[in-house]
Amino acid sequence: MEVTRYAVGLDIGTTKIVAMVGRLNDYGKVEILGIGKSKSLGVHRGVVNNITQTIQSIQQAVHEAESASGVKIGEVVVGIAGQHIRSLQHSDYITRADAEEVIKDEDLDRLCNQVYKLVMLPGEEIIHVLPQEYKVDGQSEIKEPIGMYGGRLEANFHVVVGQVSSIRNIGRCVKNSGLELGGITLEPMASADAVLSQEEKEAGVALIDIGGGTTDLAIFKDGIIRHTAVIPFGGNVITEDIKEGCSIIEKQAELLKIKFGSAWPGENKDNEIVSIPGLRGREPKEITLKNLSKIIHARVVEIVEQIYAEIKSYGHEEQKKKLIAGIVLTGGGSQLKHLKQLVEYITGMDTRIGYPNEHLAGDSDAEVASPVYATAVGLVMNALKQQQKRMPDVAAEVKETVSEDEPEDTKEQTEPNEPQVSTPSSPKKSFLEKWSEKLKDFLDNAE
Repeated sequence: MEVTRYAVGLDIGTTKIVAMVGRLNDYGKVEILGIGKSKSLGVHRGVVNNITQTIQSIQQAVHEAESASGVKIGEVVVGIAGQHIRSLQHSDYITRADAEEVIKDEDLDRLCNQVYKLVMLPGEEIIHVLPQEYKVDGQSEIKEPIGMYGGRLEANFHVVVGQVSSIRNIGRCVKNSGLELGGITLEPMASADAVLSQEEKEAGVALIDIGGGTTDLAIFKDGIIRHTAVIPFGGNVITEDIKEGCSIIEKQAELLKIKFGSAWPGENKDNEIVSIPGLRGREPKEITLKNLSKIIHARVVEIVEQIYAEIKSYGHEEQKKKLIAGIVLTGGGSQLKHLKQLVEYITGMDTRIGYPNEHLAGDSDAEVASPVYATAVGLVMNALKQQQKRMPDVAAEVKETVSEDEPEDTKEQTEPNEPQVSTPSSPKKSFLEKWSEKLKDFLDNAE
């Protein structure tokens, strides 16, 4: 009997830390076995600012997930976001020694390695190097150059950069919680895996993940990631505004936002009032829902306009770069009433709310399919994918059960007779793994 393989995603957010245990079922779908959730106390805007509190929160979430799933958690794949993340476009090339030989994986590796040597600002490190299109001897728009002849191999890259100290702090928290760091993934990319379909990525889509401390953006076109950005505002800023504007405590402001909040002020009538109990026997406060939604509206407009500026700077207004599938909203902040309509109004783009149920097994708990867990589901999927790559034989068994609608490149990765199959994503993954190894070594040697 084959041993069932589990994977664990750890989403270290500003408001909550989620540990999620999952495995692939017989149909190639992700089955979630258990979730653990704890309040995130040591993270501000996606960046760890209190190691001890973060470790406690991680341990609490992991313990809860272990109890729910009955699985002992050892290795986790962690998501990284935060205001220190930025991305840039870069082009590079290599000249091959023998143009008579076909292009192999090693050539793509060498080209990617070259990008990792880019000189960054002090204290910054490259997290992801994502090849977009290749050029072979001047012939452009090649998605897969392996097997072609050519002397000069060029590529455009999307490079994601983050602060070394922030990344190492996350690594340190995971290690001190008694866990192994299996890999690091950019959170908007994990969320995209969970909520976007292959058709949307081909047509062109912007994924907006509204978290507590940050709002993450990932833009896809022609199936390739084109642009990523992290904006240092999220749901917590809206709560803060309500707290200041209505002179109430944070807990009440958060409840008000969730229960009565709306991003569209015209929705509420002037006579709709909510009464909030006063502190320690003081008089209750009366707040009109119209005022509440005005406060929320002002901040949400600011967040959406910043995101739209990023989408425009990618070049959405050019015909060739148009995002036909529009916008997908996910994350806890996407549950704000009438947000979808407001985003459509400001951007003029089709919008939908993204639920991470596309790749989940049919009998999954309804709670898991909430936008709140999009990143965690994506991290579990990512961990399972990495596991399959490390074990070609397990991948071979899963191959038979992968459904027809799986993207082509996923199918290729699981060919039983070609364990060393060369897919466009394999150099990316291997580099991320190498990078994680480097981080592990650093943490092991650090006092």
